[in-house]
Amino acid sequence: MKIFISILLLSFSIIGNAQEKNKTKLKSQILEAACGQCQFGMHGDGCDLAVKIDNHFYFVKGSHIDDHGDAHAADGFCQTTRKAKVKGKIENNKFVVTRFKLLPKKEK
Repeated sequence: MKIFISILLLSFSIIGNAQEKNKTKLKSQILEAACGQCQFGMHGDGCDLAVKIDNHFYFVKGSHIDDHGDAHAADGFCQTTRKAKVKGKIENNKFVVTRFKLLPKKEK
């Protein structure tokens, strides 16, 4: 009986470690970013940073719209969409970032 319990516990330990290693790794990606309300038509109060992923819009948690300059300037998030290199994941219908770097605006 002790051997059976030991094998059972060992099995659970191996399964637990395998699941830990298979967690989704965050990768950097280039996304469109803007004010969710002004540019993406999302519902909310005021102006909040959002990103577009696969034609879906998500408010950003971990970076604020004002962290990237004046949102109401000519090149700000409330006036235009911008590209950003981000790293994060979707949790509770928000994009939780661990990295958010606004890319330079390309001249037309």
